Order: sequence, then C-alpha cells, then structure tokens
Amino acid sequence: MFTESVRAIGNLEVKLLDSTGTLKDIRNVDNLVVAVGKDVIASRLVGNTLALPSYMAVGSGNTAAATSQTTLGTELGRVVLDSTTRTTNTIAYIATFGAGTGTGSLAEAGIFNAVTSGNMLCRTVFSTVTKAAGDTVVITWNVTIA
Repeated sequence: MFTESVRAIGNLEVKLLDSTGTLKDIRNVDNLVVAVGKDVIASRLVGNTLALPSYMAVGSGNTAAATSQTTLGTELGRVVLDSTTRTTNTIAYIATFGAGTGTGSLAEAGIFNAVTSGNMLCRTVFSTVTKAAGDTVVITWNVTIA
C-alpha cells in the first residue's frame, strides 16, 4: 500500500524601507497555513467555490499562529496583492504597504481572499518591525505544496 502526504508550507520575507527606498530591516520567517486556508486550497481543486487569496494584511498581534485562527490578532492595514505567481509547486504572493498604510509595530501578517474579513490562507508572527508613517514594507510570501 502506498501512503502519500501533501503539505502546504510557507515562508516570507519582510523588507522595511525608509522614505528614500533604503533598506532599514529585513526578516525571513516561516508561516502557518491555517485550517481555513487548506479549505481554500481544496476548494480550488474542484472549482471556484471560495475566492482566490488576493489581499495581504499586517498587524500588531503577537499571539502564536495556530491552525484554528481565522483573523489577525490586531490588524493595522490590508492591501491588494501586487502580484501572484506560480513556479512549479510554489506560489509567491507579493504586497506593498506604502507610506501611511499599516503603520506601527508590526508583528503579524496574513493572506486573505477579501478586502475585509474573508478566509485567511496563512498567518505568521515575527519579531517586531517598527514601520514609521513614511516607511514602506514589502512582503514576499511563498507557499509551497510539498
């Protein structure tokens, strides 16, 4: 008998840029594909019953990521994704939080399929990135089906 396991795993790069575009900080962290996110993936295999992930959000909550979560702890900003690309079994989601968006002490991020609420695909927490009003944060988030 054959046994095969399929997992959805991810990691992201968080870049903090000042108002001139100079790199101030960079973080690389792993993430958790939550239970609802796995439902989104499965729904796409049989049609389009759930919308595609198309937004990314950042927040200040620092509660550890858990598969049962459906929202960020304390959302500070949400933007439409700049791009979504697939290379073999990896999907890259990229989002830019420009000046004035998602300002504050960032400690969490998530990918969603709606401009408000919606289904959360992934969530991660990381050591605090302090985003000033004039700063920009660019997040590149890779989800691999392995």
